[in-house]
Amino acid sequence: MTFMIKLEDVSYRYPGTTEPALSHLTLSVRKGSCVVVTGPSGSGKTTLCMAATGILHHEYANGVEGQIYVDGTDVLSYKDVSAIGARVGVVFDDPDSQLIFTTIEEEILSTLENSGIPREQVPPRLEKILETTRINHLRDRAPHTLSGGQKQRAAIAVTLAMNTDILVLDEPTSELDPASTELILGIFRDLKADGKAIMIIEHKIGPVLPIADELVLLKDGTITVQGPPGILLDDPVFRPMFLGPERRGKPVMPPVTADNPVAISVRNLYHCYGSVVALDNVSLAIPRGEWVAVVGENGSGKTTLVRHFNGLLQPTSGEVTILGQDTRNAGVHTLSHSAGLVFQNPDTMFFSDSVYEEVAYGSRNRGMNDTETVIQDALDAVHLSHTKNQYPRNLSRGERQRLAIACILAMQTPILILDEPTTGLDPWETVELMEVIVSLQRSGHTIVMITHSLEVAELYADRIIRMEKGKITSDYRPLRGTS
Repeated sequence: MTFMIKLEDVSYRYPGTTEPALSHLTLSVRKGSCVVVTGPSGSGKTTLCMAATGILHHEYANGVEGQIYVDGTDVLSYKDVSAIGARVGVVFDDPDSQLIFTTIEEEILSTLENSGIPREQVPPRLEKILETTRINHLRDRAPHTLSGGQKQRAAIAVTLAMNTDILVLDEPTSELDPASTELILGIFRDLKADGKAIMIIEHKIGPVLPIADELVLLKDGTITVQGPPGILLDDPVFRPMFLGPERRGKPVMPPVTADNPVAISVRNLYHCYGSVVALDNVSLAIPRGEWVAVVGENGSGKTTLVRHFNGLLQPTSGEVTILGQDTRNAGVHTLSHSAGLVFQNPDTMFFSDSVYEEVAYGSRNRGMNDTETVIQDALDAVHLSHTKNQYPRNLSRGERQRLAIACILAMQTPILILDEPTTGLDPWETVELMEVIVSLQRSGHTIVMITHSLEVAELYADRIIRMEKGKITSDYRPLRGTS
């Protein structure tokens, strides 16, 4: 049996921490198979991803115990990460870190031209990859203009251009809508059939079950359950992870009346990226204290819409007012006192050396009173007080997502805008986070939440707005009550 990735009794502890990120972990991925690793945020999934690709050995401080083999060779025998990269294609949970060129076509071409294939084979390979990932229509777009899901597919396209026999993917479907998820999984099925070895780190295990040969449940850096999907779904430890949290009741929606002031007003809004119309005559009004979920496929205009609410984008035409302020006449700094935006990729918000200082920056910058209490309350609200002295980028993806929310909470803005807040969160953390947001709404905050999860939207939001091709196609209130 040919093992493309093999870890034997691997342990690792990050510098400055007391608990191991990985502890005596043994795992292998054979040729033509797919291993799916899941577990709560902070369980060691991303660290496992870095171990399996040699990054821990070559980029981090010494301290990895055990043996790791990639394509039959000890990772220590490779000169550096680049040498291992010729054998392993990696897609991390942050596609922005892998997209550096002016256009998507340039991203893929650069990889193809450096892969050693004959020059005459580059153009047809380019077209095949664009077609396979269905991003042909995005080939001339700059990466920063794409939605999170489009960036994810672009990062996968660049990885496919490497034509390696091993793929390691960290949360590859976390920012994808259901249609895009099925598309990507179809690609993985074809790659398996071609003999590729695939390791997927994923919270949303339901969609990936059809292509999984083995499921692994990781907790506190150790494997607690491991085996074929058909067996594990009946396991009392694993099954709750698959089913997710029990359904919860919705918060109490404030009355919507003519006298209830409007927090956000959008009138005949158009926004264009060059010749691409991202928002097409959008109009809506959100009363104060309401929780609105915005849903739709990647590229439907959701993120473009909410970036008008804090002035990051200005209308090509039309009008946006936030608590009575016309965004065309108010800068980002002014609007930040009214609306706080948590980005889809939380890493773009971090620059401090500790979790505590990250949260402290916004409240101190605004000259707020009793900032120490505000900071501590924000950390407590997202269950990160125990990480206050850690370096933010050493946190797991789910923890980094909650840290970004804490940064906004500490600024105490009346409007909270969340772009895919449950990305990277396990089911239990999703419930915990939603309950935090419920309490914020009940204390008077207006909530605008972009999400791919219609179930989360229907459980918690007062109102659901669906977008498609830059337009609002439906605007409704889900049935109330508990289930």
